[in-house]
Amino acid sequence: MKTILVPTQNTPAMKSTLETAVLLAQRTGAYLEGIPLWFGAPEFVVAELASGFSMEVYRARREEETAGARKLFESCMQQHNIAAAKTTAEGPWFGWFDAVAPGESLVGSHGRTFDVIVMGRPSAETVGPYNRSIESALFESGRPVLLSPPVVPKEIATNIMIHWNGSTEQARANAFAMPLLRLAARVTVLTVLGGQDVPGPSADQVRKQLRYSGIAAEPVRVELEGRSTGEAVLAAAEAHGADLLIKGAFTRNRLRQMIFGGATSHIMQQARLPVLMAH
Repeated sequence: MKTILVPTQNTPAMKSTLETAVLLAQRTGAYLEGIPLWFGAPEFVVAELASGFSMEVYRARREEETAGARKLFESCMQQHNIAAAKTTAEGPWFGWFDAVAPGESLVGSHGRTFDVIVMGRPSAETVGPYNRSIESALFESGRPVLLSPPVVPKEIATNIMIHWNGSTEQARANAFAMPLLRLAARVTVLTVLGGQDVPGPSADQVRKQLRYSGIAAEPVRVELEGRSTGEAVLAAAEAHGADLLIKGAFTRNRLRQMIFGGATSHIMQQARLPVLMAH
């Protein structure tokens, strides 16, 4: 994971996202690129509907939001002594790219050329456009998404838990996570007995596949005990001191998740550790 994309808004919640992205970059010696994330109508739409004065106001607001996001991103990089140009073979470095269109879909489009996209974990209070930008990253970029928790972790990817549920989505998340799994001091493969699994290979088969890559993963099995699958997964991750959870996203239909709930939705909103997701 040598290239990290960080869609940036000038909001207080962005601090933990930037700090988590820095932790990951320091772990892998990666390039961090910030882009402004803002939700406005495309300029040609505004031009059709608004007067010349309104267009000037629109452009001024866009430039102000972009400048604020860039200042926040670059200030965080400087606080952590991240260089603005590559100076060593190992050290991380950063850049800023603001030639992007507004809207949620830019994350899914621009993110296709990065190894991972880092975004803040949504919550019940998160506005709709930001939620849709996370979905754009998951469903349109073809890349994994690292969701940062509200409180910055002390470490990342030293103790990794994989939630194995037999699904295609989880297999893809595992494959994306391989560079981090190789760096970890400890890897566990979690099975939630009675949880939301799908027909597929067993956790033991996954552990065997990991061994072929030089990764000695430990088995962990937990019962639901009256909890949802998502609750059981997060409790297991906390009990084992994991600092990264690998999770396939939306194994079940998205509409079904919205109506009935699901492990992905619960983990996305409640996780207190970084979660690497892929669909």
